[in-house]
Amino acid sequence: MTSPGAGGHRSLLPAALSLAGCLALVLTACSSTPESDLTVAQANVTAKEKALADAEQAAADAGDALCSASSSYITALDRYGDVLHQTAVTVGDVQTAGADLGKPAAATKDAALDAKKAQDDVAQAQEDLDDAQAALVEAQASASATPQEPAKAETPTPLATLPAGSVSRVEEAEDEFEATQEGISADTPLVEAAEKFNAAAVALEAAWIHLFADSGCLSEDQAKQADANVSAYTKALQTSLKEAELYKGDVDGIYGPQTVAAVEELQKANDLPVTGTMDKASQLALQSTLGAKAGVDAAESTASTAALQQTLTLAGYWDGPVDGEPSDELTAAVKQAQKDLGVPATGEVDAATVAAFEQALADLQEPEPAASPDPAETAESDPTPSETPED
Repeated sequence: MTSPGAGGHRSLLPAALSLAGCLALVLTACSSTPESDLTVAQANVTAKEKALADAEQAAADAGDALCSASSSYITALDRYGDVLHQTAVTVGDVQTAGADLGKPAAATKDAALDAKKAQDDVAQAQEDLDDAQAALVEAQASASATPQEPAKAETPTPLATLPAGSVSRVEEAEDEFEATQEGISADTPLVEAAEKFNAAAVALEAAWIHLFADSGCLSEDQAKQADANVSAYTKALQTSLKEAELYKGDVDGIYGPQTVAAVEELQKANDLPVTGTMDKASQLALQSTLGAKAGVDAAESTASTAALQQTLTLAGYWDGPVDGEPSDELTAAVKQAQKDLGVPATGEVDAATVAAFEQALADLQEPEPAASPDPAETAESDPTPSETPED
């Protein structure tokens, strides 16, 4: 026979379990009120804002490290323009010329990877904050009939970035530089080795300079000055290429496709590495081309000036040397001749002046007409008949 106490105990278990379940539901309901969800959402936004600020600071530090490393690397690359053009340069120098670039190159690449990762972290932190702010808006909607707009985070300071185009240009230049080093052996002629190595070093340096500027490593004033310097250099280059009849575009200071094509044409014509970038050998080739053209122009100018001096000499306006050299005295002589010949005294030989000179020269070359004899002079000049001597 079952005792009442025992039976009563068994009959209370289901009720106790049921009560515990109800309490659990009540507690769950209490822990998930709109007010508590709002508090959690607000705390989450605060945490994500701090995470974003930390990520931005880390990215800024990584950007500074990249700027410092790339500056050192660019300086190391720039040395080789001088090394390769010293009189004591040898093929061995060219073969070992990249040895001291290994450490700064590796440091710069590591800094670039760190900067890229830091930027990715910033992007992820911003995305997390956006999600947290969206959740806060939903929590506000549940807690109030009139949801409040979440506080907007301050606009972050722009960070140094790694533009994809500049990064690709650096990667290509690095590959070309390594290939150039591998292609130079002890049997490579010195001039060829120097030209190839210098062309590759200059192209690599130019690529890193672009990345350095594009990554925000320059202050606003420095960036403006750099742009002005690049524009001035490019205008001067375009002008020289145009004088050499290699460039057909506008002199606009933009190192664009037409300028690159003109430099490549110059390099092809002189059997140089075709990079589209002005290296030392290309500069010498351009100077040589302009010098040859200037020599022809100078010869023509000298001949023309000498002819002018000769004409003025025959016309009686010039007693200086006939040497083909222009001078202030020669200009003054031209002006005086123009005044006497009745043409505008500009000091410049134009068509009217040439015609007047030719006429004056023709007049000078005509023989003077013979003068009629003076009877008196004739009488005086005739010999007096000698008297017949007396026997």
